[in-house]
Amino acid sequence: MTRFDFTPYRRSTVGFDRLFDLLENASRNGASENYPPFNIERRGEDAYRITLAVAGFKPADLDITAQQNLLIVQGRKNEDSQANGQFLHLGIAQRAFERRFELADFVRVENANLEDGLLVIDLVREVPEAMKPKKVAIGTQKSLSVVDIPAASRDQAA
Repeated sequence: MTRFDFTPYRRSTVGFDRLFDLLENASRNGASENYPPFNIERRGEDAYRITLAVAGFKPADLDITAQQNLLIVQGRKNEDSQANGQFLHLGIAQRAFERRFELADFVRVENANLEDGLLVIDLVREVPEAMKPKKVAIGTQKSLSVVDIPAASRDQAA
């Protein structure tokens, strides 16, 4: 895969660093493996859900970190949680993983639940009142009328 160099664009633009970082991360992560599989679902105008298939992981094996515009989900199996038996076939992946999700501004993690091997993370977008679009009423202004200038003032102006 050919990697695109954004350096010339970074030199000639101001304020687009986050956009270029997203593009570079996307190209870097495009070649990475797809474990664990996940779904992203829109549940409403400002509600989202990420579901990760984490079969075999317990809540103690998972770590969710929410930073500004970034959600990191990590999974590491504890040695104590391994069965004491001898596996003849190991088909359920139990390797460590790290998934990163870029979040839009004002998106926060509402809650996370692990049930039936699925980690469900609910997200909600809360835009502050000051940042929300506002309707502006259009009014009418009375037409301006010509004001009579006294004769003495007109003579001085001339």
